[in-house]
Amino acid sequence: MKRKTQKTVFAGALVLLFMITSGAAFSQCTEVVWPESPELRAKAEESKVLYEDAIKTGQLAELKKAIKPFNWMVENVPNHHISLYIQGIELFDKLATLEKNADKKKAYIDSLMIIYDLRIKTCGDEAKVFNRKALSFVKHNANAQPVETLEILDKAFEMNGNNILESTIVPYFHVVRLNFLNKKVSEDDVLTRYDKLIELVDAKIQDAQSKGKPVDKLQKMKEDLEQLLLNTITINCDIVRSKFVPKFKANPNDIDIARKIFTFMLKDKCTDDPVWLEAAEAVYNSGEKNCGLAKNLGIIHLSKENYDKAEKFLKEAQSICTEGSDKAEILLYLGSVEARKGNRSGAREFYRQAAAADAGTAKQAYEKIGDLYLNSFDVCKKLESRVTDRLVYLIAYDYYAKAGDSKKMAIAKDGFPSKEEIFTENIESGTKVTVGCWINEATTIRTRD
Repeated sequence: MKRKTQKTVFAGALVLLFMITSGAAFSQCTEVVWPESPELRAKAEESKVLYEDAIKTGQLAELKKAIKPFNWMVENVPNHHISLYIQGIELFDKLATLEKNADKKKAYIDSLMIIYDLRIKTCGDEAKVFNRKALSFVKHNANAQPVETLEILDKAFEMNGNNILESTIVPYFHVVRLNFLNKKVSEDDVLTRYDKLIELVDAKIQDAQSKGKPVDKLQKMKEDLEQLLLNTITINCDIVRSKFVPKFKANPNDIDIARKIFTFMLKDKCTDDPVWLEAAEAVYNSGEKNCGLAKNLGIIHLSKENYDKAEKFLKEAQSICTEGSDKAEILLYLGSVEARKGNRSGAREFYRQAAAADAGTAKQAYEKIGDLYLNSFDVCKKLESRVTDRLVYLIAYDYYAKAGDSKKMAIAKDGFPSKEEIFTENIESGTKVTVGCWINEATTIRTRD
């Protein structure tokens, strides 16, 4: 019975495949061709209706009935139209999916692969059709035949290059992962193929952007690939240092290596390593000038007291970032740059801009202005009036109150003048005064006791 089933499925297709591979030229199969004989044409029209109706039902019993009329068409009118092969692929894909018997299922899958080959030989468009054949092979054979599946996918990538169907990319890496888990490929093989896929997706993103097309789906694909990689092999900072850093040191212009160092060290939270900063700058300078990267480079340089570089990256981030919260955060950091350089008035101006740019950032901005004022005692004191010298604490308190920071309010209050001091200088509590020095803002006299 098994032999008879396979003969029914394969016989005509194999004969035709042999004939075609013997040297017949292909057409594009875009025009409908019927047999010249009226009798054969009637048979062809009947066969077409039979297999098309059966495919529409999607029922296994009906699909099996479609095999005979479909095979008749392939044997007798192989150049009928490209739809013949499209429908044949649909037919045998459904048969292979629905069939429970392992031997019959294999026969249907083998037939499906043959139909792809027949379509290529008869209608051309080899690379694209082979790509689809590879996807069908993944669907039906990946778990049982991971090595063979990877081979056919490798060939599909070789044939199509950057024109590979997007739907092939993530399944390809799933198959790579299967082979790694079965110890058929090494960690280096996994990383090499990952590199190839990321490079491919980046090329597709660049092409889509040049045409004004959305890239969200492609960006998500990169995230999926990265997650798959991390689920396949362990990449921590030690591995990065041993596998990637020497290559980067040998060639700092290798942006692919720089990108790996940047990504994986960021994931493993070892961005304090100097090489991460070098790699991040290399990635940024290669053209990947996005908001988050520019901002983070500025923050890290600020933490390392590289103020000129911090200011450079933060100001570039200002022009790149579009979200109000990002812009406000950048203004806060620019204020911190000026504060550390000793430019208090310049820092305050950035903090004021940050408070105006985003309500959620305002409290931080007010706190930082309060810090500027609190730390200005030594700069502003004249040692002529204890009350006047302590006005910086009063104005600092006002800003800490705006920020809702009760702890710093208490610290500032400890610096207020005492009741005795304002009495001695003949100043009443509640009097409005202007804080001089570089501050030049109004506050109200209060005492600490």
